[in-house]
Amino acid sequence: MRDITYPPIILTAKTLFKLLGMRFQMSGTEHIPREGGAILAANHIGYVDFIFDGLAAQPSKRLVRFMAKKEAFEHAVSGPVMRSLHHIPVDRDSGEASFRDAVEYARSGEIVGIFPEATISRSMEIKGLKTGAVRIAAEAGVPLIPMVTWGTQLLKTKDHDSDLLGRGKTIALHVGKPLQVTGEDPVAETERLRIAMSALLDKAITEYPVSPQGQWWAPARYGGLAPTPEEAERLDAEEKAARAARRAAREDD
Repeated sequence: MRDITYPPIILTAKTLFKLLGMRFQMSGTEHIPREGGAILAANHIGYVDFIFDGLAAQPSKRLVRFMAKKEAFEHAVSGPVMRSLHHIPVDRDSGEASFRDAVEYARSGEIVGIFPEATISRSMEIKGLKTGAVRIAAEAGVPLIPMVTWGTQLLKTKDHDSDLLGRGKTIALHVGKPLQVTGEDPVAETERLRIAMSALLDKAITEYPVSPQGQWWAPARYGGLAPTPEEAERLDAEEKAARAARRAAREDD
């Protein structure tokens, strides 16, 4: 797979991060294989997660092909970029094609990045995970690698003002040991993934240079002001209903 734009984009991003005084905490990057396919399953707390998640694969000199909603590929600006990076479009109404593409990528030796929560977590906790990451890894016969990002919610997330420059911000990237999955019980294996990701999240929060106490971007159980998982679920349901209502109104026009 030829990569003309990916390397210079990474170099430009690293230069920009340095100029902005951004700092990085990383651990477990040795778990990302230097060759061969794998599924990298990461949490989802902000709109720019994938920009930073791929940095965790840099020590292994790997590039990550992320699964992202198809709308990003249809945009006049982001579309050509996403396609040039060989990311994988996902149609939430019909995911079979993206599933097959992800399996084929992983079988051919690529690292495929996936957000098994499917949507951004308002609670900043690990939400309930979809079984797709496990099923793709099992079908492709590759390891499933848990990962957690922390700090990206400070740049752009739901319900809060954006700070895309992120001057002086710290971004944490923690990678866990690969999980071998068979797909025989996707629900149970997905729970293993959720437990591994939750442990990495606890590590990220406790080692982060800013205390979570009283912070809007931290989970309630750490003394943060983010919605509890139950409150976040209610907000997600309201957002989904509002989106459906807008779609129905457009169709009626």
